[in-house]
Amino acid sequence: MQFTDIGIDLGTASILVYIRGKGVVLKEPSVVAFDRDTNKIKAIGEDARLMLGRTPGNIVAVRPLRQGVISDYTVTEKMMKYFIQKALGRKSFRKPRIAVCVPSGVTEVEKKAVEDATYQAGAREVSIIEEPIAAAIGAGIDISKPCGNMIVDIGGGTSDIAVISLGGTVVSASIKIAGDDFDEAIVRYMRRKHNLLIGERTAEDLKIKIGSCFPGVEVEVAEVRGRNLVTGLPRTVEVTSEEMEEALREATTQIIDTIHNVLEKTPPELAADIADRGIVLTGGGSLLGGLEDLIHKKTGINTMTAEDPMTCVAIGTGKYVEFLAGYKADY
Repeated sequence: MQFTDIGIDLGTASILVYIRGKGVVLKEPSVVAFDRDTNKIKAIGEDARLMLGRTPGNIVAVRPLRQGVISDYTVTEKMMKYFIQKALGRKSFRKPRIAVCVPSGVTEVEKKAVEDATYQAGAREVSIIEEPIAAAIGAGIDISKPCGNMIVDIGGGTSDIAVISLGGTVVSASIKIAGDDFDEAIVRYMRRKHNLLIGERTAEDLKIKIGSCFPGVEVEVAEVRGRNLVTGLPRTVEVTSEEMEEALREATTQIIDTIHNVLEKTPPELAADIADRGIVLTGGGSLLGGLEDLIHKKTGINTMTAEDPMTCVAIGTGKYVEFLAGYKADY
């Protein structure tokens, strides 16, 4: 009998669902909007994201996951149930086997919370995978070989840096500095430098348009609208990619330092493999302009971004279920 195998990338910024044989079938922001008065959920996913920072008093748009960890259990469970049903269609009679990925630094308690929420959302069997391993599988790396691979997975809430060999993590580090922190750094910079107050969504759009962490040849310019903190009135300001580099410098430096620390702890044979094979970037945060060049400059190791960095973890999580199924069948 055919089981449905699902891989879920339970991210702080977005949730991706991978179904065996179909690929990534769903990618939506992990945002839930609910009515405070009735405690009923108003919208989930993209519809709820559009409400961020734009809701009346009784409706709240929240992200139930903060920094890769469940911060609101009930809402997460409802959100997962909704996405699983949406991905499967309502015709599913059998409960699916689900693999969910978590950042490499989570505690047993946090892992258990994810497992419980997945069972509650309708899973028959749950496997929990560490994000860097899923990212490596999704990036097309054969992790079963005795060869060192370095993965830098920059998501919305956490950045996971790991050296993987023989299907497991040899050295890893997880820091709570990632895409969301880039947005917050831009908000702070605009307030400090231009006396302009902007929202999270505006900061994210700005990061995608002209975000950069390495001085490029061309300087890009974008217009930003927000509220002037002096007059209290709406105002438009022009911002350059050079200013973005300045705004993001502190956050990117912390990621570079963590990569450095992981490399320092890596056994020499594996370090030689990494110098030879390079560093692979995955996750939405790796799309930040100039990140490859910055890591290359600071470590001297060739750095490349995976083919589709956004979906790597989801694909890897789904393939891990197949890998496990095959693994069990071998014995």
